[in-house]
Amino acid sequence: MLHSLLTFWVKIMDREIFERGLACLGLRIDKEKIEKFDIYSKLLVEWNEKINLTAITSPEEISVKHFLDSIAPLSVFEIEENAKIIDVGTGAGFPGFPIKIMREDLDFTFMDSLNKRINFLKLVSEEIGFQKAEFVHSRAEDGGINKLYREKFDYVVSRAVAKLKVLSEYCIPFLKVGGTFAAFKQYEIDEEIEESKAMIGSLGGKIKEIKEVKIPCSDIVRKIVLIEKIKETPKNFPRKASKIRK
Repeated sequence: MLHSLLTFWVKIMDREIFERGLACLGLRIDKEKIEKFDIYSKLLVEWNEKINLTAITSPEEISVKHFLDSIAPLSVFEIEENAKIIDVGTGAGFPGFPIKIMREDLDFTFMDSLNKRINFLKLVSEEIGFQKAEFVHSRAEDGGINKLYREKFDYVVSRAVAKLKVLSEYCIPFLKVGGTFAAFKQYEIDEEIEESKAMIGSLGGKIKEIKEVKIPCSDIVRKIVLIEKIKETPKNFPRKASKIRK
């Protein structure tokens, strides 16, 4: 029984691909962190049968499209030690959970609109022993006007699929002046960038730079749009979701 359980455990995540990918990125990881990724992947697959967390469930794809894709940006931009960071629309925990496993010093908040996902993340956090982690059940537009979270963070990360113009209105209000929003994007984004500049400016932000990183063991090229908060966000932002979508 134990042997079969251990065999199942190893198959949840492809360690060989994951560790090879980390080496390609120049990132180091110890055995304890590897075990935390193992636990996370096991719980992800188990809970996915209950609440439909992800369409990606094979060991190879979990290792590459969830884990490596989430932490690859750490190889191209630096997050200050002990920074306060929020993952907006975290879903099943991406990109925030893999970043938190790699950087346990970070004071992380995970926000999502579906409480079932938040409950899943709390369970994973308990199992892998996260410290300095908060879980918030809230829509982004509500969180952005909540005094507990508005302009309280050094960094915002999001791997949501929304257009940058929309995503910026959801995310920039969480940033302190001087903070950075890292939007995880893919494919050609030049037009999307141009369409978003006016809104980013209205929100108090400015596009600082765009980093590009090839995700190892895949053909994915991740583009990280780094937006600096240069002034406070006006009180009328973020708007209601219906207005943002329009």
